[in-house]
Amino acid sequence: MVAVTDVGTGGVRDDASTAELVRRAAEQVSTLVRDELTLAKVELVEKGKRAGIGGGLFGAAAVLAWFGVGLLLTLLVVLLDLVWPLWLAVLVVLVVVLAAAGIAALLGRRQLQQAAPPVPQQAVDGVHADVDAVKTAVREGRRA
Repeated sequence: MVAVTDVGTGGVRDDASTAELVRRAAEQVSTLVRDELTLAKVELVEKGKRAGIGGGLFGAAAVLAWFGVGLLLTLLVVLLDLVWPLWLAVLVVLVVVLAAAGIAALLGRRQLQQAAPPVPQQAVDGVHADVDAVKTAVREGRRA
């Protein structure tokens, strides 16, 4: 028999069999895996939200560009009906709308870049840390 510290009571138990130690280790690994999967899920939901916002901003850019096309057509109509060169004013509005579309596209691209890569990086880092901790514990256990 091996002297084992009982985590639940804080005392030392001399009656822990190898089978019981393996059972406890399996339970702890199972809990660890569940916790890491939960972290991965939370992280992926956050990245999904960012991807949704980026996609929405790209959609806004497309709508603004469509209005730009509408303003271009309006410019052609106004040119026929004006005495003062109002077409210049419409042209300025057209440029402003297309510039707004460009800004929305840039903001959407930034949001999509923040969402990529769709890998739960915190969870991956946590798993690496857990694996390193287990390796260290095994090495130290062999020395003892």
